[in-house]
Amino acid sequence: MTSSFAEFQVPQTLIDRACAGDLRAFEQIYRRFERPMYTLALRMLGEADAARDVLHDAMLKAFQRIGQYRNEAPFWAWLRQIALNEALMRLRKVRDVDTDFDPDTIGDESAAPWAQADAATLDRALSNLPATTRSVIWLYHVEGYSHPEIAEMMGKTISFSKSQLARGTSRLRAMLDPSVELCHA
Repeated sequence: MTSSFAEFQVPQTLIDRACAGDLRAFEQIYRRFERPMYTLALRMLGEADAARDVLHDAMLKAFQRIGQYRNEAPFWAWLRQIALNEALMRLRKVRDVDTDFDPDTIGDESAAPWAQADAATLDRALSNLPATTRSVIWLYHVEGYSHPEIAEMMGKTISFSKSQLARGTSRLRAMLDPSVELCHA
């Protein structure tokens, strides 16, 4: 990920004002995190309307729960987890998963298919994946979650996470390099 937590630091006084019910303080927080939260949701869900809904729902929850923030982790990490949970809840409702996939049919994954792709090409390819598959790829490769963590967040098994990652990698590889054949179970 190209951004660091340092660029998302929030002055404690701003958080304290928001905790005290200062709507202007919360508006400042909203403006500061609107874009990264929307981007996270868009990457996971692939739909602008759904990403906006997740952004708004997550910010509403953050506003309602800001008093629960204990400064034990960076504020952005706390807020990002709320947005991540909202996106995952939305994905659970969609259930656009092909469960007949066999991850053993996938070849070597050592060379990530996106390593040589430009951002626009990669975005187009990712948008063609089912939302659940895209989310597993995002959580694993960008957010750095492990398969057990992804499985727990999504209410699925570890093998589900692994198969979604393998399926997504195979499909991305085929979309980004047409000379590669897509494997089917």
